[in-house]
Parts: sequence; structure tokens; C-alpha cells
Amino acid sequence: MAAHRVGRVALMSIHPQYAAGILDGTKRVEFRKRPIAVDVTHVVVYATAPVSAVVGAFTVVGQHTLPPRMLWQQFKEVAGIGRDDFMAYYSGRRAGTGIAVGGVFHAEAPIGLWEDLGIARPPQSFQYLASDIATQILEALSPGSVRAYA
Repeated sequence: MAAHRVGRVALMSIHPQYAAGILDGTKRVEFRKRPIAVDVTHVVVYATAPVSAVVGAFTVVGQHTLPPRMLWQQFKEVAGIGRDDFMAYYSGRRAGTGIAVGGVFHAEAPIGLWEDLGIARPPQSFQYLASDIATQILEALSPGSVRAYA
């Protein structure tokens, strides 16, 4: 992972089917109701229950905050989510954020938050990691297919 400049790192809770889509390259954008900090270079993927573990990470190649309909139009081909579920997620919202996925990194085995990292509980949406924990996680990951989409 040393080939990539590392800035701030976010730990993000993602449903297992969407985490799998990110890691296998079929989901090239992660949708959120609010943007992450502009200096985030990597997102660590925590797959929620029943997996309940860190399964990988990705580099951030951009963020796009737009009205949901425009966000869908721009990213529907790489969304990794159906239109109905996408629109339900953003119901009543004026804007949403698409985080473009760059390089993908895989955990050889699931990494437990508490057992392996000392993190008491997963974030509701996301949290920023201390640099020592971020480094520990990123060094434990292996490069996957690296395909950028901006």
C-alpha cells in the first residue's frame, strides 16, 4: 500500500453486498448523505452484520455532491445499487455525495474492530481513524484490481 500517498483515512460502515461490490469492482462509487473531508485519501471498508469486520479499503479519487437525481444520472452505470433503493436512501434529501472509488485493497482475512484494532464499535456511518490505526490497517491489506473512476 506504500505506493499511494496516505492522508486522512475514514472507516466506513457499508452493508455487506455493497462492500463486496466495491471490492469486486462492480460498485465504483459509494453513496453517502454527507461528504467526507476533502483530505481523505483512503476509506477502510467495514462490512456490517453478519460479516462485522474490515474487509478492505479503497482510494478516494473524488467526491461529487449533487441533487440525488443528478447523482443517479452521473453514476447509475457504476452505482452497484438499484434505482429504487438509491432513491429510497435519498428520500427527502436535497443533496447526496458520491465518493468515487479508485484502487481497491483486500483483507486476506476479515479484520475485527475490537479484536485486532481496539476499536470498541463500528461507526454509524463513518469515522476518521487515528494515523497509527490507519497505518496498521492499510499495511495489512493487499492490492486488488485497481481501476479508477472519476
